[in-house]
Amino acid sequence: MSHKQGIGITVGGQRPADTRQILVGAPGPVHALYIHVPFCAHKCHYCDFYSFVDNRDQQEAYTHALLLELRAVRDLLRGGLQTVFVGGGTPSLLRPQLWGRILDELHNLVPGFPEAGLEFTVECNPESASAETLKVLASGGVNRVSMGAQSFNPSHLKTLERLHQPANVQRALSVAADAGIERRNIDLIYAIPDQTIADWRYDLHIACDLARTGLVDHISAYALTYEPNTAMTQRLKQGEFVAAEDSLEADMYDTAVDSLSAVGLDRYEVSNFARPGSECRHNLVYWRCAQWLAAGPSASGHVAGSRWKNVPKLGEWIEGVNRTGGFAPAIDIELPDAERSLRERIMMGLRTREGIDRHALELGAKELNCAKALDRECTSLEARGQIETVDGRLRLCAPSFLWCDGIAARLMDAITRNAD
Repeated sequence: MSHKQGIGITVGGQRPADTRQILVGAPGPVHALYIHVPFCAHKCHYCDFYSFVDNRDQQEAYTHALLLELRAVRDLLRGGLQTVFVGGGTPSLLRPQLWGRILDELHNLVPGFPEAGLEFTVECNPESASAETLKVLASGGVNRVSMGAQSFNPSHLKTLERLHQPANVQRALSVAADAGIERRNIDLIYAIPDQTIADWRYDLHIACDLARTGLVDHISAYALTYEPNTAMTQRLKQGEFVAAEDSLEADMYDTAVDSLSAVGLDRYEVSNFARPGSECRHNLVYWRCAQWLAAGPSASGHVAGSRWKNVPKLGEWIEGVNRTGGFAPAIDIELPDAERSLRERIMMGLRTREGIDRHALELGAKELNCAKALDRECTSLEARGQIETVDGRLRLCAPSFLWCDGIAARLMDAITRNAD
């Protein structure tokens, strides 16, 4: 990472700054909040999110520090929250009484919480989504759960090192519905080693049945990614697995789009499908490069053009938050930068069905003296039928969603490497 200085922050050094240096004086309010819960019953070997098995029962210390961190940013929350997303790890592993304390604190800190129209999502795993926990969540304002199904094939769940039985997914969704949580998503993974297209159609068949019966209104479908430094990637390199062929992965993606659209779940982002009006509004905050606050170890935030990540070590995060009265030690700090901001808007916005405001994109490129280079690249991609402009928004043509990253890279390169 390059070395930058500003507002008292040195980026690229060994010692993290803390979020006080980013957030004090930041213009508010911020209407979105991400909270990270790092605890897991088992660390799945494909996962590169910060999570671990809590053998020392650190839930109480985590909760105490989290409440301090939320209190430290209360001024930025005074305008109210529109979305909250709690990810992990496995947030549903957190004890119900600790959940109660977190939810009570949000009620105390945020005026009118939970506001009408608030989207409040908590990630759950089927084996830990107990009726007691889900009732506590619902009573505290949680109105959406995201359930980690991944597959309905026991063999593929074993390959992924998932602990639940396939039948537990529908059980957990039903318990969530009975608790009063109105919106429910499931995550699926495809291109698993040894998974056939028939296997994937079976997973989609069950997922579509859940949509038909109303148990889910949103499905996320992700191709298995072999992230660096994960145990599964190391096992792949050692020959224990064979990755799916690109052609099979593409067929699986197209099959998902067709199957899910047939039951009314429209693709609104490369990997996300929802009934109209049931899109995940918190994730749209990310894809629109809007502002959100971060709380918890390894949580990433974006406020006033600055990006950062809370240190991804529970003990160091707790110690830092306690020492500063709520401001977490932060790493990977990126201060406002016009070129980076424009690249991010392309990279994130192009993933969505709504696309990018073409006029705003051109204005940003003009300020960077690369408007002509960007226009040339857009013209080339339009001629190839990969992108189009509809109602003033630049977006992917339907067949091009599979190649989103490559198309975005071409547009970003036009900004970085070319000047008018």
